[in-house]
Amino acid sequence: MSDRNPLFDDMNDRTREVFRRVVEGYLQSGDPMGSRTLTRHLEEKVSAATIRNVMQDLEFMGLLESPHISAGRIPTELGLRLFVDGVLEVGQLGDDDKNKLEATLGTNSNDVSTVLDRIGGALSGLTQGASLVLAPKQEAEIKHIEFVSLAPDRALVVLVFANGEVENRVFTPPTGQTPSSMREAANFLNALAQGRTLSELQSIMGAEITSRRQDIDTLAQALIEKGLATWESDGGQHDRLIVRGRSNLLADGDANDLSRIRTLFDDLERKRDIAEFLELTDEGQGVRIFIGSENKLFSLSGSSLVVSPYMNADRKVVGAVGVIGPTRLNYGRIVPIVNYTAELVGRALTNRS
Repeated sequence: MSDRNPLFDDMNDRTREVFRRVVEGYLQSGDPMGSRTLTRHLEEKVSAATIRNVMQDLEFMGLLESPHISAGRIPTELGLRLFVDGVLEVGQLGDDDKNKLEATLGTNSNDVSTVLDRIGGALSGLTQGASLVLAPKQEAEIKHIEFVSLAPDRALVVLVFANGEVENRVFTPPTGQTPSSMREAANFLNALAQGRTLSELQSIMGAEITSRRQDIDTLAQALIEKGLATWESDGGQHDRLIVRGRSNLLADGDANDLSRIRTLFDDLERKRDIAEFLELTDEGQGVRIFIGSENKLFSLSGSSLVVSPYMNADRKVVGAVGVIGPTRLNYGRIVPIVNYTAELVGRALTNRS
């Protein structure tokens, strides 16, 4: 995956093989690996006592740990990082996996969110983890804006874009809204929005409201500010993060695992750091792996994230796709799946543009 850690080069062949066997066993079963078990799998025939000494050395180096007294060893986060950087062999994406991902693009839909939702579902199903897809910001010019009353305390703001896509948000309108104030708010915004993108509209809206405050009804002013705020507030940003496959993380695991997963779900629900999800990919193109506490998004969950950016037709990074799961993810299989999914999303966006 990257330049090999010097720590790995400092090991002799026996130590490297013991380390590799322990990590591979953990990634496959999640169980600690004992010295007696290792003696049956090593190419070199050595005693269990010798293996225990090697494992103690690896533990002293911070690469292995013992979860219970007298138990075998499992890799630490540092050990997993060393394995990923120096030992991991990334496989080729199989035709079956490729076909399942490509099948998500089989219908012609102008709703990018629907397409990304299907891709997220397929990614989760293939990896048996939770998939994360960060949708791109909508940068097409606005064609029409409308406010729709759903209830006294609920309203819908609908945006129709020049490329045919439609987005809407439910929000809580200011108290006392009337049909006439909704029409006035929509008329004001439609006159202002012509030929502008959503981000451009948001940047000038405040100044326009201030300069024309006497011309706009007070209720309409409040509705404009509250309605479009749903796109720029935390809640609006968070709607860009599509999460699928939470149940996959609950299928197995002990009480400690379930507690960590609940913490992860809490993070996903709050989505406090959604901007950082895209920032995780800024240091370079291609797939990146974040293990445990290396992961700025979910450092408390004891999970790993495999993530890759995707680009639009202008080769600009506009979003990201990833898989999150326990630290014993099947990295060798998941890395090419995430990489191909990112390529697929980028291609889909390019075709639609």
